Amino acid sequence: MLALVLVIVAMVSGLTAMRFAIHGQEVAVPVLVGLSPAEAERATAGLGLQISIERQYYSPQIPEGRIMSQLPLPGTKVRRGWQVRVAQSLGKTRVKIPDVTGQSEHAAELNIRRRGLEVASMAEVEAAGIPADQVLAQSPTANETQVAAPKISFLVTAAAGPQAFVMPSFVGQPLGSASRSLQDSGFRLGNVSVAVPMSSAASDSSDLANPAAPSVLPVQPSPASMIVSQVPVAGQKVNAGGVVNFEVR
Repeated sequence: MLALVLVIVAMVSGLTAMRFAIHGQEVAVPVLVGLSPAEAERATAGLGLQISIERQYYSPQIPEGRIMSQLPLPGTKVRRGWQVRVAQSLGKTRVKIPDVTGQSEHAAELNIRRRGLEVASMAEVEAAGIPADQVLAQSPTANETQVAAPKISFLVTAAAGPQAFVMPSFVGQPLGSASRSLQDSGFRLGNVSVAVPMSSAASDSSDLANPAAPSVLPVQPSPASMIVSQVPVAGQKVNAGGVVNFEVR
């Protein structure tokens, strides 16, 4: 019994020591909002924490240079060495948001950066009748005052891609009419081959066995030849100006 009691006491002591060791490494995150970065570093350094300024925003309430938000929140238990991420205030909006609509992408970016602003994101869209590389819209809009971040996103026109079609079926049509339809639609006629009938194939093999037998001249495609297959096949998406190949008989 004495040995069992000693074992239990040792286990309890070990668990207690482990618990103190683990929780002894934990600290509560202090309140950093409203402090300057230097003040925040002093407040966290004594607790073994690190500070990282990840974002900057305009704020009419928090003075410029002061911390306006933090993560983890104050009072959160974290281990020593933990990094506290904060956002710094840029103060009230002082920069006038320029109107870059109608400008090229390059000119708009120069206009934005010259005012101390940044490009947040850029998206492209095709727009009929509008030249490529032209700003269609921006966010925030020109002269906006309620701006949170010193960044502007804009939408730029993209160069129109080639016109696409769904390939129709020409199988069963005469080669002449199919060729005219291709030309009228902006496509080009490619290779035209003649499908070899089974009887002709058998005749060719017999000619090889009997060299004295008269040879049969290959049939040449004509406008009246009927199309039996095509490449690209019907239903495939193709761009204008593409080449279409036929097999006829």
